[in-house]
Amino acid sequence: MYATCTERVPRPRPPRGFTAVELITVMVLVGVLAVVALPRLDAAMSLRSAAWRDQVQAGLLQARSLSQGHRRLVCVSLTTGELRLSMASANPASSCNTVINGLDGDARWAVDAHNIAVTVNPAGTLYFQPDGRITSDGAGAFSVSATISVAGESRLVLTGETGHVR
Repeated sequence: MYATCTERVPRPRPPRGFTAVELITVMVLVGVLAVVALPRLDAAMSLRSAAWRDQVQAGLLQARSLSQGHRRLVCVSLTTGELRLSMASANPASSCNTVINGLDGDARWAVDAHNIAVTVNPAGTLYFQPDGRITSDGAGAFSVSATISVAGESRLVLTGETGHVR
């Protein structure tokens, strides 16, 4: 009969890991992608802040138009991530009690989901008076010129005496 062999001959194991050529190739590809993709990502972030600045400017222009068109006080509250408009229900008034919803029906007239930094100088609510002036209080005692800065964009300048937004 035949003899049986109970001993198994070990098979050679394939080498594990990556070769130096493979590692260098991957590093070169990652470097090329970084050089090409990072500037495009930066441009996308720049477009986001430009879009938010445009929304803020549109909200301010809307507030000015509403105040003069309806002959009512319009209040603008601007914080990082949102712009809220409200209007006085009667004239004369020193405060706003009616929310002006945005196009989507939200109580926030404009929303920035990316929370791009916004600073208003002087800080606080801006009041658009029916006569076209911008004031720091609802009674309209003193006109105030304001600047609004959106991160990475040019400032918006509001002229207190005329209500001009640029």
